[in-house]
Amino acid sequence: MLNQSRYFRLRPAMLGGQWSLDEPQDQQGNELENWKEFTLGRPAQVPSSLVIPIEEPGRRLEFSTAGAAMTPVVHVRLATLFAELAPNDVQLIPVEIRGCPEEYLILVATSLIRCIDDKASREVSYWTEEDGRPDKLGMYRSVHGMRIDPMKVRDVKVFRPWGWSDVLIVSAGIKAAMEHARISGAAFDEV
Repeated sequence: MLNQSRYFRLRPAMLGGQWSLDEPQDQQGNELENWKEFTLGRPAQVPSSLVIPIEEPGRRLEFSTAGAAMTPVVHVRLATLFAELAPNDVQLIPVEIRGCPEEYLILVATSLIRCIDDKASREVSYWTEEDGRPDKLGMYRSVHGMRIDPMKVRDVKVFRPWGWSDVLIVSAGIKAAMEHARISGAAFDEV
């Protein structure tokens, strides 16, 4: 049976007047040693209690990202949607947002899937020996107009693509549910 599913990059909407969130920290205000822990496409190992300071005050959103790693931060209403529709694909980590009484969680996609379709994508390039980065040899250096091969995704609804894990991908069903619930702060690009 062919997988005819559609997938979308989930990213912050470019809105005016919204808040900006800083890097996640422990309760003592120390930045985490591995600040990209939440975007690696695997379950995160974190301290028991996390805090995110508000870098710039503004309108609270139900979908935001925090810090340079673009860590997904979701309101409890959106977290509930992910827990219901993709319980095996996400880890939800409670986080206190300083100065915000509402409940928020960090959203971690727990799957990393080798699914980028190089031929269907507009442009991809790889790190080579000439780049002088042996640690990245053979990995994606850039991906423009990314397209994924849905056959490689199977039934996963939330994931990160191998080699370009800064991108968070959701299924068409997740996108539709978020739009139906009128979740604030989210934008989608078909991949």
